[in-house]
Amino acid sequence: MAFPTVEMEVPSAERVEVSEDTLRVDLSDGRSLSVPLAWFPRLAHATAAERDRFRLIGRGEGIHWEELDEDVSVEGLLAGREPGLLEGMAGAAVGERLTAGAWRAARSPSGRAGSVSRGTPGRCARVRRG
Repeated sequence: MAFPTVEMEVPSAERVEVSEDTLRVDLSDGRSLSVPLAWFPRLAHATAAERDRFRLIGRGEGIHWEELDEDVSVEGLLAGREPGLLEGMAGAAVGERLTAGAWRAARSPSGRAGSVSRGTPGRCARVRRG
C-alpha cells in the first residue's frame, strides 16, 4: 500500500533564546517553539556565555554553536524529535564534552569513527555506518 507524500515548506528561524532549561526559536511563519534544553546535553551543561554564542545557518534552517560542536535543525524541532544523543555513548558521562572523533567513535558499534552527515532532522549531525 502506497502512502501519499506531503511536501511542506519548513519555516526559518528568526530569533533564538536559550535559557537555563529551554531552547526557544521564533519562526518566520509566526510560530514559536520551545523545547527542553535536556534534549541537548551539550547546551544544558554549557555556561550561559557559551549558549549565547550561536549563529543561524542555512538561511535559518538551523542553529550552530561552534564552540560546543552542536547543531539543531528547525525541521527536527518542528517534528518534536528528542535527539537522544547519549544512546550507546561508550560510558560517557551526561554532559561530558567529546571531540567530534570521540563522539563518532562512541556512536559506532565497532568503536571506530564513522562519517558524519550534517543537516539531518533533530540533531543535525548523525553517524552513517557501513
